Amino acid sequence: MTTAPRPRVPIKPGYFTVPDDPSQPPKLLATKCNICGEHYFPRRAICARAACLSEDVTDVEIGPRGTLYSYTFVHMPLFGSSNLEHMDGYGVGQIDFPEGPRVQLPLAGKKDDFHIGQTLEAELDKMREDGNSDVVIVRFRPVENSK
Repeated sequence: MTTAPRPRVPIKPGYFTVPDDPSQPPKLLATKCNICGEHYFPRRAICARAACLSEDVTDVEIGPRGTLYSYTFVHMPLFGSSNLEHMDGYGVGQIDFPEGPRVQLPLAGKKDDFHIGQTLEAELDKMREDGNSDVVIVRFRPVENSK
């Protein structure tokens, strides 16, 4: 007998998608300025470019792939997580997206798995359980053969 997968809910709504199909990667919820074309994450009500400052913006999805610009590893448990994988510490990377923004997000894997310039892809990771749901975060893992 196969049990149905538990519903997944974001740790904070409004930052990333949670696809119905667990095999599909999440995307970041961003804003695009319709005047100058800049993208922002997290979402904004106005464009942040001093030369623009337009309120003509649209909510868009970006990702799920980006390029690793820089990274570091923190050697403490991930705060608030009950996932044993997070007890050895975690990585944080600055990821450049094709749409333009550079975003700082958690990494999935060990320090030796990463190098500057490699392609990363978003995935959802369970932080903890909350009733009948899994509370998830978005993190980025190296794409195979991206070295």
